[in-house]
Amino acid sequence: MQRLLFLLLFFPALLHGQGMWLPSLLEKNNEKDMKAMGLRLDADDIYSPTQPSIKDAIVWFDGGCTGEIISPKGLVLTNHHCGFDAIQSHSTLEHNYVEDGFWAKNHGEEIPCPDLFVMFVVRMEDVTAMALQGVAEGMSERDRQSLIDKNLNQLKVRTKKEAWEDIMFKPMYNGNQYYMYVTVTYTDVRLVGAPPSSIGKFGADTDNWVWPRHTGDFSLFRVYANKDNQPAKYSADNQPYRPRHFLPVSLDGVDEGDFTMVYGFPGNTNEYLPAVAVQQTAEVLNPAKVSIRDRALKIMDGYMRRDPAIKIAYVAKYASIANAWKKWLGEMEGLKKYKALEKKRAYEAEFSRRVSLNTNWQYRYGNLLPRLEQNYRELEPYARARDYYLEIFVRNTELLSLVASMNNWMKTYDDQGLSAFAAKIPDVKGSLPGFYKDFRPEVDQAVFAALIEMYAENVRDEWGSGYIKTEAAKHGGYAGLADYIYKNSALARQDKAEALFAGDAKTLAESLKQDPAVVFWRGVTSAYQANVAPKLQEIQPQITMLQRMYMAAQLEVYKEKRFFPDANSTLRLTYGKVKDYSPRDAVEYEERTYLDGVIEKYVPGDYEFDVPKKLIDLHQKKDYGPYADSDGRMPVAFIASNHTTGGNSGSPALDANGNLVGLNFDRVWEGTMSDLNYDPAICRNIMVDTRYILFIIDKYGEAHWLIEEMKLVKGQKRKKKRDRD
Repeated sequence: MQRLLFLLLFFPALLHGQGMWLPSLLEKNNEKDMKAMGLRLDADDIYSPTQPSIKDAIVWFDGGCTGEIISPKGLVLTNHHCGFDAIQSHSTLEHNYVEDGFWAKNHGEEIPCPDLFVMFVVRMEDVTAMALQGVAEGMSERDRQSLIDKNLNQLKVRTKKEAWEDIMFKPMYNGNQYYMYVTVTYTDVRLVGAPPSSIGKFGADTDNWVWPRHTGDFSLFRVYANKDNQPAKYSADNQPYRPRHFLPVSLDGVDEGDFTMVYGFPGNTNEYLPAVAVQQTAEVLNPAKVSIRDRALKIMDGYMRRDPAIKIAYVAKYASIANAWKKWLGEMEGLKKYKALEKKRAYEAEFSRRVSLNTNWQYRYGNLLPRLEQNYRELEPYARARDYYLEIFVRNTELLSLVASMNNWMKTYDDQGLSAFAAKIPDVKGSLPGFYKDFRPEVDQAVFAALIEMYAENVRDEWGSGYIKTEAAKHGGYAGLADYIYKNSALARQDKAEALFAGDAKTLAESLKQDPAVVFWRGVTSAYQANVAPKLQEIQPQITMLQRMYMAAQLEVYKEKRFFPDANSTLRLTYGKVKDYSPRDAVEYEERTYLDGVIEKYVPGDYEFDVPKKLIDLHQKKDYGPYADSDGRMPVAFIASNHTTGGNSGSPALDANGNLVGLNFDRVWEGTMSDLNYDPAICRNIMVDTRYILFIIDKYGEAHWLIEEMKLVKGQKRKKKRDRD
């Protein structure tokens, strides 16, 4: 009985099916469990390297999200926030697709998106034996990785593939295993449709990461190919891509307890960290990053509320910054409230107990946890300084981010000479219009002043803050320093930057070296690189090695547990059930929301909770077409116990028959800790109901031609129930 209680407490996946599983191993690891929960397909219907399967409808969307093919003509469904950069990049005050939405009326109106791509997985293969050939204990991390890279490069050369296919390798279980992926990437992707932000981003940052949710977070794109259905650069002669498989779209909806699965490319999780690492994240690193972004967001929000043009320019950047900020807040709260550290420590105590009973394990793993504890404690102040540096000097201050992106190129002037510097000028110059399109110096200057003050107040003098304090004193304070830099840096104004780049290469190089923004960035960076980076480079490889050993030890010591690899932007499947939850005493959340809730939240003129008049009219008339629930209400979203993370945005939520029933776009606030500590009692993913998507496309967007190219299915759920009865 004691052993059973331990299994239930620490290995809930044994009963609930949670995890991010490799599709190629479903038959071995998950098929029986999934069928017991309601799945009506076989494992090779979901993933097959040779026959068409659901895998062939799933795409890695633009390198950070997931999308799915939902028609025989290459129509891609993903989240509104995943397609937002493309939507925003085509928006102007005259054609404001952010505010008004966009619906192509035919193929000719679909808008090319030159920077977008989608990637399909053709097949995946375990290549661990070949990757680790010759690897021995005692190797340095650098030598170990160098040998692995050499082995994988040789394997890449030997692997047969089509000319248009690519190969990538990914480590699993902290580098204890390796997988090869054969992929195909399409770069002719066009915007087809998107609701206005008042639908696609309804609730905006207030509702982000929370439930109940009423957001129609979707957008539509189309993949184009050449006449042979192969990848090709944009051309008017390209044709809509013909997929090996596309997802039927269900009109049946979901009920409490229904089986669901989410298929996509989850980005990053760390489920197997020791308690000391989780504690460091929750109590040191996340609070630092949250405080920095909180300051930046408040400044940006003030400008956006006062100026509609600034709002258009900054809405995508603001959303990107706010997304991680709010997620970290929820993660911190969830880890504390649901006792993640206590659970980790109890798990580690059981690990140590088992190790102590086995002489071989004791020799190999007996000091792993103490060594990890020591290294993480030593890393902590440098990791905190790293996060301050990256958040302020690379990510959240645009002018400094521009300098950071140009630094390696600027260094070629001194390191390799004028010709090497000049050779890259066209590429750098070509990127500038994209940067300045949505850059507003007055906004960035205010952010700059606030954030450099935070760095000066929270980081040791020898790590760069001393330099900032000295420079600020010369100019009457941090605001004065910011004013000096933004008035005198050629990079802070598009016209000055363009004039500088129009001159000869030598003048450009010498001017950039003296530019106030460059001088300031390098002043802080040199101190950081001299005093922080070396310690990170010294300690982190030790942690990497120890974490790999700890992962291998867990796999060996806990034989009864099914371990899934941490997410790493590779194709995964997670499954669970539509399920409500209760986050705290006397609070219970149902599993679905309706359009009624959108109207209840409606605040006229508010940028987060405004509702288009047309949607209000459709609601008042109950003009829902065939998309309403059986009781005549319009469903909007639902939740389930699928284990998702960033990268799963835009992933399809599939029913037991492999039909599309929802579109994954978020997690509940109480469950944002799931990247570090998944708890099936509280962690829920949030999905747009496909019926709401169809309703918005058809009745609101009047793009019925898109509905006609999909395969809509109905009645399969009732058939399932009859079969079960």
